[in-house]
Amino acid sequence: MVSGKRIPTEDLENRKKTKFKRLYCLFAGLAAVILLFALLLLYEPAVFNPPSTIDDNQVSPYLTHVLSPQLYNGVQRAEPFDLIITEDGINDVITRCGWPRQTGGITFSVPVVFFVPDAIVLMGQVSVGGAEFVVTVVSKPCLNEADLLNLRVARVKLGAVNITPLARVIARRIYLQQVVGSGSDAETLSARIAASLLDGEPFEPVFEIDDKKVRIRKLTITQGKLTVYLVPVMD
Repeated sequence: MVSGKRIPTEDLENRKKTKFKRLYCLFAGLAAVILLFALLLLYEPAVFNPPSTIDDNQVSPYLTHVLSPQLYNGVQRAEPFDLIITEDGINDVITRCGWPRQTGGITFSVPVVFFVPDAIVLMGQVSVGGAEFVVTVVSKPCLNEADLLNLRVARVKLGAVNITPLARVIARRIYLQQVVGSGSDAETLSARIAASLLDGEPFEPVFEIDDKKVRIRKLTITQGKLTVYLVPVMD
């Protein structure tokens, strides 16, 4: 039987110091990661400049004087036409929709829409437990080979953190609970839009306006502008 050797006191102290340094580095690294993650969550994109809400109980002039006449006149002619929606115009409509809004302890401030080539970007500030974050949602709407419209969400970010996979799981759960589980009519326009945004389901883009139907045949998104090509539908 070989007896163990006595470890000098100096070596024990060195080992303790080494162990302490390792623990210190570990916790310092974890703290740095947590801090970085917090900074990423609190990150605000430079292009995000939340507008002031408009609470004058007036409908958007852009909606009543520009967009609605453009749509109504195009439908009445019963010919294919382009419906042009501008970034500034749609944001004027949004700011008049009664903000902020609250649900489930989360406060949503007025969002901002950006039209960029081939995509629609929505940015909005949310407040949870006193902490404020900027949520960015990127949608890339498209028509598939069967001419069905999909308002697919390509990316969701919380601050600078990409949470797209998690957002899709949550969105699908919301869709199943609020739309499917509630027994709502799945054929209504709002239900079809919800199914496309939340669950990635394409739908037939036919809309009825003043007893006349039109179909979206093409979507073109350029900087600051969305152009929707509409054609009449004859029953």
